[in-house]
Amino acid sequence: MTPADYTFVLGAAFVAAATPGPATLAISGTAMQRGRAHGVALAAGVLTGGVMWSSAAALGLAGLMAANPALVGWLRILAALYLGWLAWKSAKSALRRGNPPVRASDARALKGSYLRGLALHLTNPKAIFFFGALYTVGLPVGTSGPELVSVVVLMASLSATIFFGYALLFSTPRAQAVYLRARRWIEGAVAILFAGAALRILRTGSAGL
Repeated sequence: MTPADYTFVLGAAFVAAATPGPATLAISGTAMQRGRAHGVALAAGVLTGGVMWSSAAALGLAGLMAANPALVGWLRILAALYLGWLAWKSAKSALRRGNPPVRASDARALKGSYLRGLALHLTNPKAIFFFGALYTVGLPVGTSGPELVSVVVLMASLSATIFFGYALLFSTPRAQAVYLRARRWIEGAVAILFAGAALRILRTGSAGL
């Protein structure tokens, strides 16, 4: 692979990861609502899901999924249901008066945030096709195994910087103060965005990473 190949692949991965979508929305919302530890835990779950999809695409599993539309259809339904559940939770929170009590941040609670992030990304059907197209179009024919590994590692590092950056940025005292002042409006907007993403997945099969 040439430096130009790496630049193209990483540039596309940066745009996909940094563009606002269900994953970045969940990370920023969790960081504001529950604090830095939970934001980072959820970001780690999203990152794990991204690495899993990236590795699957590198192994050629994107083509297998493309050849099985029924499997993709079920994955799309699961993604829409999960995003719909997140929308319902946000709407319920928006309708609740007053600020919610501070919840524990023990290992079990943090594990729950991690698993929510993992589920969010593993049920995103766009991820496998994005990585599959990126590996197909962005990598030259005859790319070696070590070069594929290097691409997976570099994209994981880039995604980690972005996702953890969102978690750190939105868990600052200023961001949390804004959230507390406008909690119901923010949760309402989040509910609408999650619901919109769910409907978009059902209609077109795509949603932002």
